[in-house]
Amino acid sequence: MTTEKPVQAENRLQEITALCKSRGFIFQSSEIYGGLRSSYDYGPLGVELKRNIINEWWKEMVYSRENVVGLDAAIIMHPKVWESSGHTSSFADPLVDCKICKERFRADKAPKKNPGEESIISLADKGRAKVACEQIEKEYGLKLERDGKDIAGAKVTECGYVCPNCGSPFLSDERQFNLMFRSFMGSVDPMNEVAQAIEKGELANLKGNELKARLETLLKPSTVYLRPETAQAMFVQFMNIQRSMSLKLPFGIAQAGRSFRNEITVKSFIFRSCEFEQMEMEFFCKPGTDDEWMEYWKEARISWWKRLSNHPENFRFRQHEPHELAHYAKGCFDVEYKFPWGWDELEGIANRTDYDLKKHSEHSGKKIEYFDTETQEHYVPYVIEPAAGATRGVLAYLNDALAEDEIPDSEGKPQKRTVLRLHPRLAPIKVAILPLVRKDGMPEKARGLASKFFQEGINSDYDEMNAIGKRYRRHDEIGTPYCLTVDNQTLTDNTVTIRDRDTTKQERIHVEEAVAIVKDKLFKR
Repeated sequence: MTTEKPVQAENRLQEITALCKSRGFIFQSSEIYGGLRSSYDYGPLGVELKRNIINEWWKEMVYSRENVVGLDAAIIMHPKVWESSGHTSSFADPLVDCKICKERFRADKAPKKNPGEESIISLADKGRAKVACEQIEKEYGLKLERDGKDIAGAKVTECGYVCPNCGSPFLSDERQFNLMFRSFMGSVDPMNEVAQAIEKGELANLKGNELKARLETLLKPSTVYLRPETAQAMFVQFMNIQRSMSLKLPFGIAQAGRSFRNEITVKSFIFRSCEFEQMEMEFFCKPGTDDEWMEYWKEARISWWKRLSNHPENFRFRQHEPHELAHYAKGCFDVEYKFPWGWDELEGIANRTDYDLKKHSEHSGKKIEYFDTETQEHYVPYVIEPAAGATRGVLAYLNDALAEDEIPDSEGKPQKRTVLRLHPRLAPIKVAILPLVRKDGMPEKARGLASKFFQEGINSDYDEMNAIGKRYRRHDEIGTPYCLTVDNQTLTDNTVTIRDRDTTKQERIHVEEAVAIVKDKLFKR
């Protein structure tokens, strides 16, 4: 029997981060050069976990349905795609700087307070608080009271929010910050155009917005963007896919791939980063049936997340308030997960109406519509979009799976272990093959068994290092659901023990049946 002791919530993220690095799930990108903020590399186990999540999503969304097909679109698309969708003009966050601690943050995510309300400014130490008091008196003419590292007496301004880092109401004005990564395409470096304009004196008398506008004009012919979402390609390719596959409404187009956003605030390990993977599906339906399909996809999506988890109670819906809705959305629900810091978005299910298809039709000059052969109607379909974060899914399932428990040792005494209770189909390694000792023909027998799993395409690990107990603990910690051990009895009756990660119970099975038994355990859940 195992007695589970969940990892303390306040240390949860640190526990996950430490496990990811020590066991080869996730590393800081470019770590030997000091790392790159919000950029991460997925190690041998991390890449398997992420791919397994995406593969399970693909099976659920595409392979188990006759009316959903896939797409793998280019990351760099024609710039007019983003002009038509509104990304170049409105895909921006309000950016604010704290005048006291210098934190840069999104205004819409800052802690809200009533104008005129007192806000305590809390800094890292007494020295910084003293300097801040002197700065506030000098720049704002206010003499505030300091108690150690805390400063009292500051009042919230009309903006109605304070710095999320220190609580200061002394903030810069909001300015819009576009979230798309810009790049340049073509054989000629656009900076040559800028250099020539400077040499000719064309920019000499320009300042501020005029200078910015002139530079934009020089750079625009070569400007491209890294896609901030995968959705637009599915709208742009709607007609090609519908005609080539002879699809009838309702039908969906699914895509899993990387997106890029120049996030102002990156936080919570891989939860919010500049480069991430999405799993999106655009489901096209006849106007008037969209509310029904919205309900269908809501339930289908939250059921999928729960089905692969240990704690389904940690998933819930949150309906967007009217002021939160994107301008094109008729309605939106988030699937939220209870992360270590609280409830946060894992997937959004939105009714995008016919906005995107109409916009691309308008800007491209091409007709984008559906002809219903049964009713002889031409119309622009409505779209229900379940859009999930694969990267956030990795973090959610790691948090869901990580636990500490106690199991009896060989003498029956309780022994602590760390275990990653990943669903077997999500586990990076499905089965470990372990010779009890490295002699008496056991390694050869174990390698022969391992080769059978490799031939079947089941990700397996042959492991002969350290004592058998340590090997069990190592595989418990990385989430391997089953361990097969070759021992002395194997050499006489051709049986091995199969050990279950979660219960630690063992039973003997015949070597020739091992692959079939593990397959059955993997896919029957």
